Amino acid sequence: MTVFFAVVMILDGWLDGSLTTSTADDKAVQGTILCILIISLMIPAHLELSKLAQIKELKIFLPVSIIGSILVATSWYWLQFVNHHSSIVLPFLVAFVLLALLLYQYLHYGTSSVVANCGANCFSICYLGVLASFVLGIRIDFGLWRTLMFIFVVKFADIGAYAVGTLFGRHKFSPKISPSKTWEGMGGAIAAAVIVAIVFGVSCDIMTLWLTVIFGVCFAFIGQMGDLVESMLKRDSAQKDSADRVPGFGGILDIIDSPLAAAPFAYLFFVISSLL
Repeated sequence: MTVFFAVVMILDGWLDGSLTTSTADDKAVQGTILCILIISLMIPAHLELSKLAQIKELKIFLPVSIIGSILVATSWYWLQFVNHHSSIVLPFLVAFVLLALLLYQYLHYGTSSVVANCGANCFSICYLGVLASFVLGIRIDFGLWRTLMFIFVVKFADIGAYAVGTLFGRHKFSPKISPSKTWEGMGGAIAAAVIVAIVFGVSCDIMTLWLTVIFGVCFAFIGQMGDLVESMLKRDSAQKDSADRVPGFGGILDIIDSPLAAAPFAYLFFVISSLL
């Protein structure tokens, strides 16, 4: 999966001219392939979240929530085609999606569990759509290499946490939510994240050495918190994994949980670091 994602992102950068640091060949529209990848992940992710919600007797309105999440998640991409009034697009989009949810509730379920169902759908759109939009935002506003840095730091933190936690884990990190997570694993996550951050930050001239270390430490923690968020959803539904689509991992939600939670913080970090 790491190799596949890297190849897809490099192809994306080659197509829109952002593979090199020079901006002379950059196309006006960036991140087309990443946009397609995000759209393709929205569908199975919503199906998995719908199954978790169904266990709690909540209804996810898949036609509305999937389309709504895709529109919100890719809003950064479509705004590249709009030169005027772009600031009002997202509020209108959210408003119309909310009204569509209420209409779907009325047509299919009437007055039964209105707040619960519409609340669950709003959560699904925020969790999957809004958070995913920041991944595309990083790609469009900060370029290919910062996007790769962010994703690789977070996912290698997962790998470091799993490897060290499995081999040496003794002290539980969050026993109520995820009994398998340990402080030793967190140490492995930090070590892996810092190493990857330094490799990207220094070799690609993204940020200074001290900032890359801070980036690695911060996003090792934030990524693990994102994993715990999804673990809360699974534990509430008494499920070990969100699905069995990916052998050894579980479902799509089990793969994208940490980057989703970390994406808005990464965007903010890149904004602040660019000002220093």
